[in-house]
Amino acid sequence: MSLPAPPPAPSPALVAAHAAIAAVWRIESARLIAGLARMVGDVGVAEELAQDALVLALERWPEGGVPANPGAWLMATAKRRAIDMLRRRPLLERTHAAIGRELDERQEAAVAQLDDALDDHVGDDLLRLVFTACHPVLSTDARVALTLRVLGGLTTAEIARAFLTPEPTIAQRIVRAKRTLAEARVPFEVPRGAELEARVASVLEVIYLVFNEGYTATAGDDWMRPALCEEALRLGRIVAELVPQESEVHGLVALMEIQASRLHARTSPSGEPITLLEQSRARWDHVLIHRGLRALARAEALVREQRHPMGTYALQAAIAACHARARTADETDWVRIAALYDALSQVAPSPIVELNRAVAMSMAFGPAAGLEIIDALVDAGALAGYHLLPAVRADLLAKLGRADEARGELARAASLTRNARERTLLLERAAKLS
Repeated sequence: MSLPAPPPAPSPALVAAHAAIAAVWRIESARLIAGLARMVGDVGVAEELAQDALVLALERWPEGGVPANPGAWLMATAKRRAIDMLRRRPLLERTHAAIGRELDERQEAAVAQLDDALDDHVGDDLLRLVFTACHPVLSTDARVALTLRVLGGLTTAEIARAFLTPEPTIAQRIVRAKRTLAEARVPFEVPRGAELEARVASVLEVIYLVFNEGYTATAGDDWMRPALCEEALRLGRIVAELVPQESEVHGLVALMEIQASRLHARTSPSGEPITLLEQSRARWDHVLIHRGLRALARAEALVREQRHPMGTYALQAAIAACHARARTADETDWVRIAALYDALSQVAPSPIVELNRAVAMSMAFGPAAGLEIIDALVDAGALAGYHLLPAVRADLLAKLGRADEARGELARAASLTRNARERTLLLERAAKLS
């Protein structure tokens, strides 16, 4: 029995068209969904309309060629679909009341009105979409998945691969998130007054969670996932443009820019992790450092203008800047870093901040000063399952000549981490102490 012939390979023109569509989608999808969401009042419906336009592009562009203005083509196609949908649904009357027109008028007038509604205030629409996708009514996992989907333009499969999570799980999160927003009738708007600060904090939390998962992967075989760092940076820069008077937004952008500058230096050619003090600073991206320092200066200027204390992200960025400004590891201003961690512990006290403060204190004033803080964390039961607590304690014990205790702490740290690269590094450190 003969086997069926394999399907023919796609033509170069088809491959090129699909690549162009993917690139356009990553650039235009957030703007497209944002404009549609303001029109229909529902993020889930807006994404469906945008996806319909994408499907039509996949059908038509390979044959007719990519339009001169592909973003405008997608927007026009999605608008027509939205108008058709509004004619058929009860949402019609409410939407056109908001727009100020009745659907029984001529179609051309309605389309013109909808063009104005969608094309004006694109920045405002994007900001509304940011606040909606990161609404506190959603769980943290749901906010991350929905943000990457509607603002990042990532597919469900891409999000699942990035977080080493089964694709059906991510798909369910996104579906539930959109349903929750609709059932809670979350308004598609920018919050005002006291609510704005809390909602900005929610947005920044989501972006930094994405960045951190890329910067130090919590599980899997890779030490980093740079694509997630790049996506978080892109989102952070967008938000900084949309809310330029929020110092913490610039603080977060500064922090991510400076940390991202080290990505190429954080691993060896074979993928093994390289710690901060052992990295070749010649491999740091000095363009990103410059951008980060500029964003930090903007955050500090806003703090002075608005006469409020530096926030958590700006303080962390100031700490990262101390490392960025040092030409060598030995020139690092650890005394200033320790002082900044003291300030951070006052603004946002947490066991993680204390752990980092312990490292800074040990570098500034000796390992015994850091070990005192670490032992207090151990006695309090804080971070009991966090692998970096015994890892840091091991480093301080080794510096104090207590090698046997240090080996035991490194073995414990290796048993707690879920990242294969980090586990190998910890076990190698323990072996060197033998």
